[in-house]
Amino acid sequence: MLYEDPHLLVLDKPSGLLSVPGRGPGHEDCLASRVQACYPDARVVHRLDMATSGLIVMARGREMERTLSISFQQRRVQKRYVAVVAGRLDAPTGEVALALSTDWPNRPRQKVDAEAGKASLTSYCLLAHDPLSDTSRVELTPHTGRSHQLRVHMQAIGHPILGDELYAPPEHRAAASRLLLHATRLELPHPGCGRTLRMESSPPF
Repeated sequence: MLYEDPHLLVLDKPSGLLSVPGRGPGHEDCLASRVQACYPDARVVHRLDMATSGLIVMARGREMERTLSISFQQRRVQKRYVAVVAGRLDAPTGEVALALSTDWPNRPRQKVDAEAGKASLTSYCLLAHDPLSDTSRVELTPHTGRSHQLRVHMQAIGHPILGDELYAPPEHRAAASRLLLHATRLELPHPGCGRTLRMESSPPF
């Protein structure tokens, strides 16, 4: 728990833990159930992939859930991630605007789909490049909230995230013991008073 008050909770989810219960037996353990055991009024308003670590907010009570959900829908919530990707990006900053849709025969994978996909936009900023491993640390800002958006966008431009079991080629999948993607910054209007709440979490890699 990083922050709590009567209106919301901010947590730092570890990689490998589901945000909400998964399908089928053996997938009941998740961040939501663990939090609700201590805070019965906690409600889910957004999720992180199981493999992604970092900041996640939960509302307290139905009214706060509604208020926070509206903030997400209106894109008043700003999120930033840090990732380690293969190669060196051509430009220090840029955008990836590629429409995405579900790859139904290969669920839960998503795919770039210019015809039927939903508009998706990611900004990136190069933080550092390691020439020995030929990897780059980047800051990623999603402007839309599609499933696996950051992972698919980085793979699509030739820089898959290390440790990505769904989208990275074998050599980059094996380069890390986990997906090197962390939700490092969260900024949102507080549902109780409207002031801007800013939270940060350093990547564990």
